[in-house]
Parts: sequence; C-alpha cells; structure tokens
Amino acid sequence: MLLVTWDSVLVTVSLIVAFIAAFTALDTAGRVAVSRGCLAKLWLIGGGTAMGIGVWAMHFIGMLAMMMPMTMRYDVELTAISLLVAIITAIFAFAQGVQGSHLTRRRLVRGTLIMGSGIIVMHYLGMNALMIETPINWNLPLVALSVLIAYAASGAALWLAFHLRQGESLLLLRACAALVMGIAIAGMHYTGMAAAEFVMPVSMQHHGASEEGLAVWVTIITLSILGLMLLISMLDAQLRAARLAAKLKRANSELRQLAMHDNLTALPNRVMLEQQLTTEIKQATLQDENFALMFMDLDGFKAINDTWGHHVGDRLLIAVADRLRDELSEEILLARLGGDEFVLLCPQFHLHQATKLAQRLVQVIDAPFDLDRYSLRVSLSVGIVIFPLHGRSQQELMFNADSAMYHTKHSGRNGWCLFEPAMSAVAQHQLALANDLWNALEYHEMRLFYQPKFRAGGTVLIGFEALLRWQHPRRGLLMPDMFLARAEKTGQIVALGNWVINEACRQLRQWHDEGNGDWTVSVNLSALQFQQRDLIESLRQALQHHQIPEGALMLEITENIAMRDPQFSQQRIAELHRLGVKVAIDNFGIGYANLLHLKHLEASELKIDRAFINSLRAGSEDATVVTAMLTLAQTLNLRMVAEGVETEEQQRLLTGLGFDTLQGYLLGKPTPADRIGEFTAALTVPLAFSDNVVPLAGAQ
Repeated sequence: MLLVTWDSVLVTVSLIVAFIAAFTALDTAGRVAVSRGCLAKLWLIGGGTAMGIGVWAMHFIGMLAMMMPMTMRYDVELTAISLLVAIITAIFAFAQGVQGSHLTRRRLVRGTLIMGSGIIVMHYLGMNALMIETPINWNLPLVALSVLIAYAASGAALWLAFHLRQGESLLLLRACAALVMGIAIAGMHYTGMAAAEFVMPVSMQHHGASEEGLAVWVTIITLSILGLMLLISMLDAQLRAARLAAKLKRANSELRQLAMHDNLTALPNRVMLEQQLTTEIKQATLQDENFALMFMDLDGFKAINDTWGHHVGDRLLIAVADRLRDELSEEILLARLGGDEFVLLCPQFHLHQATKLAQRLVQVIDAPFDLDRYSLRVSLSVGIVIFPLHGRSQQELMFNADSAMYHTKHSGRNGWCLFEPAMSAVAQHQLALANDLWNALEYHEMRLFYQPKFRAGGTVLIGFEALLRWQHPRRGLLMPDMFLARAEKTGQIVALGNWVINEACRQLRQWHDEGNGDWTVSVNLSALQFQQRDLIESLRQALQHHQIPEGALMLEITENIAMRDPQFSQQRIAELHRLGVKVAIDNFGIGYANLLHLKHLEASELKIDRAFINSLRAGSEDATVVTAMLTLAQTLNLRMVAEGVETEEQQRLLTGLGFDTLQGYLLGKPTPADRIGEFTAALTVPLAFSDNVVPLAGAQ
C-alpha cells in the first residue's frame, strides 16, 4: 500500500470552505424566503450554485490535501462534470427544501435524496478523475458509511436552511448551524477518502491538470464566489432594511395622521387639539399672553342628517369644514371633535379679535350649502372663552366654552356668546344629569308608562304604547326630552332601548296571563337601535323568554329613520316580520316619504303626525289630504293610526274619516302599569259619544 499523508493546511482550508459554503447556503435561503417571483428564482439559482461550488471546492481541496509519493494529475473533463453535478443537484435540492411556507416530510426526503446523491456522485466522480493506471481498491463498509453521512448531512442542511430562513438574532444560529453542516460535509468527504486504498506504485500519465497551484486557485476562486454571494446578500438585506425603514416611516406618518386627524374632514381631532391646547397654555402662561378658544356646534344638522341620510350629512360636514378653513389664518387651529362639533384655538387673540372672528364665521355658515340637488341650510352656535380670564386649565377652558355654546343655543342659536360664570351652573346641571344617566339602569330608575290605543270608535281597548320615563332620585320624574338626546349622543340609547323592549314584553306577558290576551304593546325604536347588528337576536331572546305570541309586539320607527336608507329598512323590517314583530311608521307626513315609497317596507301601520291632527278641520284642505292618504293606505293594506287626539271633535272627525286606531289624552294619558287596572275599570262608563258617527263628505 502507498503511504498517504495529509497536508494539515489544506485540510483546514477545506473545513473553512465547507463552513463558508454552509453559511452562504443558509443566508441565501433567507433571501429566497423574503423574495417573490423572478427575484426568488434568481436567489434560488444563485444560492444553489454557490452551495454546489462550495461543496465541490471543499472536496477538491480535500483531495489535494492527500499527499502521496508521486505527482498527481486530474482529468479536467471528469473534474468539470463533478462540479456541474454538485451545482445542479444543489439547485434542485434548494428548490425542494427552502421554498414555500411549510416543509413537508415528502419535500424534505425528496430534497435529501437529490442533494445526497449529488454529493456522492460528485465525490466519487472526482476520485475517478485521478489519473492513475491501477484501479483504486474500495473499503465497502467505509463507502457505505460515507453514503449514509452524505444523506444525513444533506437532510440536516435542508432542514436547517428552511428553519433558519427568517427571524430575529439569526446570525449566531446560522454560524452554529453552518459549523455543524460543514463538519458533516467534511466528515462525508474524509470518510470517502479513507475508503480508497492505493495498493501499489502507479505510473502517472503524461497529460491532465497538475496539483501544483490548484489548491490555491480553487480556494481563491471558491472563496471569491462565496464572498460575492454573501456581499450581494448583505447588500440586499441593507436595501430591504432601508425600504422597510422607509415604509415604517411612511406608516408611522400615516398612523400619526390617522391618530391626530379626523377621517371625514381631515381636520385635527380631539387628540391633537388637547396636545396643542396644553402647549398653548404653557406658552401663554410663561409669556403672559392671551388666547381664545371657541366651541362651535351646527344648528339644524341633526334634522338634515335624519331626513336626508348620513351620506348627505357627511358631505355637509366636509363643506362646513372647508368653508370655515377658508376664513382662518394658518396659525389658528380648527379641530373637529366628532358629530357636528368644532373647536377653534386662536393663539394671541384678545376679546375683540375673538368676537369679530366668531361673528364672521356665523355669517359665513348661514349661507346655503348647494350639494348637487340639495340646497341645505344650517347655522352656527359659538361659545367663546379667553385665557386666562375664563380658565387656566384645559378642562376648565373646554367646559366653559361648551357652556357658552349651549347658552347661545338656548338664546336663539345662530350666534356667539362670551362665557359668563353663571353659565357654568346650567352646564354643570346638564353634565351631572348625563353622568347620572350611566347608572340609571343599574339603579332601576327607569319606568315605563303605557298610553292606551283604541279602535276608532273609542270603546274597544286594543293595546298600549310604551313610553319611557326616568324616576330621578333627586329631580323627580323626567320626560324623555330631558335625557334621550344625550343618550343618543353617547350611545346609551341602545342599552335603554333593549331594557324598554324586555320590560314591555314582561308587562305584556303579565297582562296576557291576567286574561287580556288580545292586548298588544308598541315600543319606539331610535335610529341607532334600529340599525344595531344584534337587534334581531335581542328581540328573539326577549320574545322567547316572555313567550310573546306573534303580532303582539309592534316596533315604531319614524318616517325619517325608515327613509334614511330604504334598502336597509326594507331588509330589516322583513327580518322583523319573519320574527313575528309588526312595524309601524311613526310621525308620517312630516318628511319627504310617501305611500308609494312605503309600499315596499311591509309596514303594518302608519301613525299620522300629531301636527296634522291639531290642524285638522272638517272640510279643510288637510282633511282632503288625509282622506287621500287613507284611501291609499287601505289599498296597501296598512292600518292608519291617529295620535294626539285631545278633543271630542277630533275623535268624531277621525272616526268619520276612517282611521283604524286612535290614541291621545282624550282617550287615556300615559299611565304606570300598576294603575292600568283602574283605567280599564273606568272603561265600563260610557265614553263621550256613540259610534254612530256620520262620515264627512268625501271620506271613504
């Protein structure tokens, strides 16, 4: 046997090349994971090529490290083929192992077989490239061990390449993984080399590539290629980091814009106003300066929003914001708090400047707003405070400006008012009432009163309308107009509405159990409650819990609510009908809807607005209009209800016109449930007139 020794320097170089090749493969796998399309394919090819060259170079340098007492030459063609095999198999193995979001067992096995087979073929093809006359004797157990190591090393390499593609603090992990991979690849090579036995002297051929200088050139070229791949990868990472930083900066800017500005009008919102107001207070305090704060609210906006819908209301708010902005200088901050509330922060403004600006803004907003086919009019109510005359803290200034604005509203609207100390008492009263409202349900302070509904003759009681009252512990019984507007503004109206439905159903169940099974109850719905997502489910639970029969519960919505979004209203009313709940259209006749609009809504009743009833006279134009409405209602199978009946004359007239149902103070005032028994007992006394009423001329 030939004496074989090893060049320790070249062995070390081969190990270093193996480590760098493994690290390059892991790094390139990360680039493949974060790239898409053609760029991902380029990284795949580049990474596979670098890996193949690195593994081949490690093997070739390892072969050159084998020192025998002869000059060794290599077949150039076989050596080139072994390099090509290493590159191609590495690319295909990479395609199996590092692409996609999941590394399945099948893909891992397939990639392992491709890469392992490529390494084995490359290694033993490279050994056959040795130009010697006598064949090499192979130690088969060691050959088998080298094959096993090749597949194991390939599987480990692909598994690590996939799982170390992305994440934080990967540099150290990749270095450790590359060391493991490099040792495994080197272990396969040197095990395969140990399996080769040269048993006798050989005479070398006279052509082929000499080993002199090959190790140096192969090392330089390989390290250059691997270094170039790492450099490109680092540059790509830097570019990605720069792009990511730019995107984050842009995203932060957009988030700041969203956090600090109103989405609808693009004006600064409450957050920015509070920041600027705090800064202005500090600056004005240090420099002994004044500034003005104005709280502004639109008069008549709610009616427009309810009548024409949110899309028109939103466009009006944008137009108002634009008109206000055009009147202001750059140093003045105009903010929208929400709804139709705006605030002005005017640095270094004195009293005269503030009142002059407020007057100009009131006049500007008073002009009509032409929005396509709509010509809309709103007015502006302004409350003014001056720092430090009317407050020194942010909360005090905002509260006092709000108080002055409400004083303007109560004084006739469409104007401005400078804060005075007496105004805060009224505002505090309203604020305290709003705070108490949060606990009213919890403390069981809400009550339902029931107003009776009769057939048109006035002798047959058919049910009740549930009306909400607040039994305040200190202020007594409060009517809805004292608290419902605030409840709608804060969203508490939904909780109140759900309580009303459950309480009305509970009371109706009790009346049915007492023998009044033909009674019905109607409940008013707010716009917010009519649109809430879980209305149907809440109703279903209430009906099932109290065992309310179909048709016994009626929900009343105003004409404005019904016509705000006719398509949604049609869908929602159809859902209510499927649930066994009837729907009445309340306040009919004051909006822009008509019976032809309402025929698609499946409503059961129409309640004529009390304004019609109050002005109704025999033979009047209103009577003719109501008669026509009754005729159409009968055609559409709609029951007509008149509310606000207060005189016997109105009762006779409405009965003669052909109304189905009447309600009003003449027939019965809203009464607590525990006194309904007294009311029904009194019904045994004959009412004001007989059912024998002669219809008016023209009535159907």
